[in-house]
Amino acid sequence: MSYPTRVRIIDVGPRDGLQNEKTPVPAEVKIALIHQLQAAGLQEIEATSYVSPKWVPQMADNHAVMQGIERQPGVRYSVLTPNLQGWEAAVADRPDEIVVFGAASEAFSRKNINCSIAESIERFAPVVAAARAAGVAVRGAMSCTVGCPYEGEIAPQQVAYLAGLMKGIGVQRVDVADTIGVGTPRKVQRAIEAALQHYELDQISGHFHDTYGQALANTVAALELGVWNFQSSVAGLGGCPYAKGATGNVASEDLVYLLHGLDIETGIDLDRLVDAGAYISNFLGRKPQSRVAVALLNKRASA
Repeated sequence: MSYPTRVRIIDVGPRDGLQNEKTPVPAEVKIALIHQLQAAGLQEIEATSYVSPKWVPQMADNHAVMQGIERQPGVRYSVLTPNLQGWEAAVADRPDEIVVFGAASEAFSRKNINCSIAESIERFAPVVAAARAAGVAVRGAMSCTVGCPYEGEIAPQQVAYLAGLMKGIGVQRVDVADTIGVGTPRKVQRAIEAALQHYELDQISGHFHDTYGQALANTVAALELGVWNFQSSVAGLGGCPYAKGATGNVASEDLVYLLHGLDIETGIDLDRLVDAGAYISNFLGRKPQSRVAVALLNKRASA
């Protein structure tokens, strides 16, 4: 089996991971987390989002976070912009990339934002145009590409349809996300193959939740297709809002351990990544949701 020789990881912990935390996380803690992630070697970090603080109070400090980061050369800082108002707020903070989003499930789209998939993507057209005109990169998060909490299994042609719509408005690369973590390797491969109808391999990343314990198996399945961009969350931050009590994002520490075990370069120092996860987990008052982190921290404690 021929895997990519190098993988790039986007850590989504500071944004996707923290946004659902009930405990308010001060801007200085988020900034310190981002600094630790880039010190560990992360070259892409999803830093914050520009949503209404009424809906996501955890992200109300977006300006403070972006202004407080000591940016490192070669690190890409991305932010979520749900609409034109979000983009206008974000542009002052000079993100390297914005993230827009859409679902491969009509039921999910209608229940969450009260419009069809096509309408949801069309709403992003002016946001994408504004970002591209300003020289800011655009990534599209494609949610529910394998399964939906309302619709069940999602057909690959739905993923291809969504990818085509995103390509049509100028989105440069896309995430194939198993949002509720129900995917298994062959299903994930079919979703990626559907996205490949509109995007090159270099423009596709895998975003796998670990709700059913399949995220690492799904990562290997994506690697088999040549995918070399992946998203994960330090310490496994972020639950799955559609499966009560279930884990959400795959932990960055677990993903890095897997990749290094396959002799795939990541540029990431696993020990420093574990430190970053321990830092934010300690603040939140719990253990990291990463088996690798817990194992290495226990090993350190007994040394």
